[in-house]
Amino acid sequence: MDHDFKPWGRLTPFGLFLPDSKELDLYFTASKVTSDFIVDRLEEWWAANRARFPRIERLLLDLDNGPENHSRRSQFVYRLVQLAQKEQITIELAYYPPYHSKYNPIERCWGVLEVYWNGELLDSEAAVLGFARSMTYGGKHPQVSRVSQTYSSGVCRSTKEMKRLEQCLQRLPGLEKWSVIIPPPKPDELFS
Repeated sequence: MDHDFKPWGRLTPFGLFLPDSKELDLYFTASKVTSDFIVDRLEEWWAANRARFPRIERLLLDLDNGPENHSRRSQFVYRLVQLAQKEQITIELAYYPPYHSKYNPIERCWGVLEVYWNGELLDSEAAVLGFARSMTYGGKHPQVSRVSQTYSSGVCRSTKEMKRLEQCLQRLPGLEKWSVIIPPPKPDELFS
């Protein structure tokens, strides 16, 4: 007898969370969550929400120190410098040190989702997305999206290009890996 379940696939979640308003955006992908995936979601979110925050001059991103969003990940830094330049906004990266992700508000959202669907049979994409849509965090349902684009892992910039990018970054002395500010470069500085 065959008692093995035939897997239908795999979805990886990624989230953007606004702690003050308890707004959660969840993105699910069958592809890898890469630097490009993360910045694409951030760009989409900012394009959809920019009008709500007309006076914002700085985006503060609380991040874990995952391999796809590490402050030394060249493609991640490259894409964020591009975003800062395009939107003329300062982007600040605040990383939680190892084993401290429990203090990152998005991690609490994951815990709520895991408890919510605990014991349920996640046997289809529709089931996963349905549970994600119907959960609540802080009394609100998240915005849930399925990202169908495929992302390649291992995309990186050259050492020479990374040295140029480093000139755009302000790293806090003593916490260079954990606190990074990306002011918007002038249009002719990097990508013209």
